[in-house]
Amino acid sequence: MNELIGRVFHFEKTVFPDSRELFGKLATEGQSPKALMISCADSRIVPEQIMQAEPGELFVCRNAGNMVPPFATMNGGVSSTVEYAVVALGVRDIIVCGHSDCGAMKALSAPELPEGMPSVAAWLRHGSAAEHVVSTCSPHLHGDDRVRAVSLQNVIAQLAHLRTHPSVAAAIAGGQMSLHGWFVDISAGMVFGLDGETGEFTPLREDRPLPIALPARARNIIDNWTAEAAE
Repeated sequence: MNELIGRVFHFEKTVFPDSRELFGKLATEGQSPKALMISCADSRIVPEQIMQAEPGELFVCRNAGNMVPPFATMNGGVSSTVEYAVVALGVRDIIVCGHSDCGAMKALSAPELPEGMPSVAAWLRHGSAAEHVVSTCSPHLHGDDRVRAVSLQNVIAQLAHLRTHPSVAAAIAGGQMSLHGWFVDISAGMVFGLDGETGEFTPLREDRPLPIALPARARNIIDNWTAEAAE
């Protein structure tokens, strides 16, 4: 803790003075983040560092396994964060970000859920579809390969859960929302993005189009259907 507190002093004495104008603007004008990132709480994954984001640029929700519970009437922290980001802040891009060597995915891949941690076991059930897909479609995978496969499938599963949230569903229907599925390979220092057309995760590269899980559409399907029905 002494080392961490020392960094707080460094922030007060050095970092804040160098960015006083930025923090002043954020304090008076509020925040306008460019995207919401839902990432794992793993200490090795720092969303702001990965995206090189300045304060005010990235809205972040972190939890074990980068889970997004399906929408329900029972309130939850992830659901509230998503709703606030979309409705109040006007965020139009949401990133679900998994990573390699994920402890939550290792537990999800194990034959039995962790003992002595009932809350963790209950939380991991939000990723049960990912584990089932891998067990059913790729039963030959074991060890690290199985964990990686479950991690990738979990990103896809959580994107599907995300679409059950009314605020997200409305933004998608209105052509205002793009969804992104990312996977960070810690040892390689690489970020992979889900291509919604092919279902594959491909490396993010400067000279290639950004792979997008669900791009924003320029049309509203409801309006189009109503117009066609009226003709």
